[in-house]
Amino acid sequence: MLPLPDFPWDRLAPYKKRAAAHPDGIVDLSVGTPVDPTPEPVREALRAAADAPGYPQTYGTPELRESVAGWMRRRLGVADANPDAVLPVVGTKELVAWLPTLLGLGPGDKVAFPELAYPTYDVGARLAGAGSVATDSLLALGPETPKLVWVNSPSNPTGKVLPVDHLRKVVAWARERGAVVASDECYVEFGWDEAKQPVSILHPDVCEGSHKGLLVVNSLSKRSNLAGYRAGFVSGDLDLVRRLLEVRKHAGMIVPAPVQAAMRAAFDDDEHVREQYARYARRRTALRAAFEGHGFRIDHSEASLYLWATRDESCWDTVDHLAGLGVLVGPGDFYGPAGGKHIRVAFTATDERVEAATARL
Repeated sequence: MLPLPDFPWDRLAPYKKRAAAHPDGIVDLSVGTPVDPTPEPVREALRAAADAPGYPQTYGTPELRESVAGWMRRRLGVADANPDAVLPVVGTKELVAWLPTLLGLGPGDKVAFPELAYPTYDVGARLAGAGSVATDSLLALGPETPKLVWVNSPSNPTGKVLPVDHLRKVVAWARERGAVVASDECYVEFGWDEAKQPVSILHPDVCEGSHKGLLVVNSLSKRSNLAGYRAGFVSGDLDLVRRLLEVRKHAGMIVPAPVQAAMRAAFDDDEHVREQYARYARRRTALRAAFEGHGFRIDHSEASLYLWATRDESCWDTVDHLAGLGVLVGPGDFYGPAGGKHIRVAFTATDERVEAATARL
């Protein structure tokens, strides 16, 4: 294992303390933590499955895997989604962090990910003892071929959506070189721009009807307010999923049985997602207007649960300025040096806190 970086969020502590000193309290827009209730059908499924004396299935119940596959067909247009190629995971951060290790990567191998990216992609490479490359142009790598390529659309932190043509080129490039493409699609149901709707890498327009060499990672944390349940899945290439399953069986990496039941209920129900989408749409509209009125420019942000905002100054100067107003945001350089003049604004706060933020701005 290579040395791990300092946990970035610890650097926000003094700014959080300053924001908390505001007379009306802190408005924390720094972390995309859901605050709205877990849907009642999901909680009922959890309660009904609470008597679980036996060990759960690492592979997940057949009913859960079919629910996930049905959701992928229904919501993502993945007509050939295969329940046999669905594997539940203990929250997708766990899967992201351990995927290079589970795939057998090690010293001498490389993991590629976007220049602005979720820090855990790099952490996963380090845990495996592999190298990492942050790039938005795989062609710039020359003869250096990574074993694993991460794509993230919609992006965390920028909210950028990669078009079908771009994703298709990434898939073709990786297949020519024998690399695995892992697509982090945790925000795929939160597209705000009709002209730039997110597309799964398993959609036939991208993968040309074959899931070979492809993995998709998705989570219930955002779409269903299940962050506390630690519930997600990986799917795609059946052979790759079976490899992951074999290692996870040995390692005891299992989603608890009651959580599997809750996951099934969540993936079978689209209504609660529509309701949550409407909540986030209102908060996004209010915060975007307030930040733009305060002199910010919003870049990308056509999807996901964040605004990628800038005043063309050091992100830490912006964090300090907003902390003085009692508003805490995420500094852009947490996600790579290219984010040094941006902040990430999460619109996962309550309606009351969003109203407080807009009033202060």
